[in-house]
Amino acid sequence: QQARPNVPTVVTTTPLIPAPSSFVVPSETMALRLVSQRLFTQSAISARKAASASLLRAANSTAVASSTATSELPSVHDVMINLTFVDPSGARRKVPGIIGKTLYDISEMHGIELGPASVGGAADAIRSDTWTEPLFGEGPCTGFDHVLLVGPGVETAKPRDHIEMRMLNHYWDDDEIFPESRLATQITLTKKMDGMTVYVPDRICDDIP
Repeated sequence: QQARPNVPTVVTTTPLIPAPSSFVVPSETMALRLVSQRLFTQSAISARKAASASLLRAANSTAVASSTATSELPSVHDVMINLTFVDPSGARRKVPGIIGKTLYDISEMHGIELGPASVGGAADAIRSDTWTEPLFGEGPCTGFDHVLLVGPGVETAKPRDHIEMRMLNHYWDDDEIFPESRLATQITLTKKMDGMTVYVPDRICDDIP
């Protein structure tokens, strides 16, 4: 037989194509899914905690602001003072007064007779130690409500002006008027008047037609 020549054998190989990175083994996909779900759950819990903490801080700040505002409101004790009225017979009567009300208002409130009163607008207003603003009001128009003030807080009352003094002189004799003489309608109560004594002189006749 004729010998066959040695022909090199050519082996054809198919190159391996690498799998894309998106092709993940199912077990790895499940692991990634569990991890992402856990991270999402943890972030949601953190967000809820942060929101709760923010609401709690807001509620606390509101409560503090409300308590502060409530504490700034005056209580009944803050606006009340005690006054002692002494009638012409010497009998004493202790009554509560309300800061901001006039002495005449308090006497009417407790049935203490000071006579009729007629008061127009304020004649002036003290704005500072050096300035008194004229308001051109009529001021007191009668002088029946004459009282004498002694004790705490008398100095805090508005000074007696010329209109008040004119009414006192018109309705009362000179020997009945003292440095402590005032018209009850012209005395606005202050906190420092707590404990003040009010002497009520004999009333003058006020029922003449």
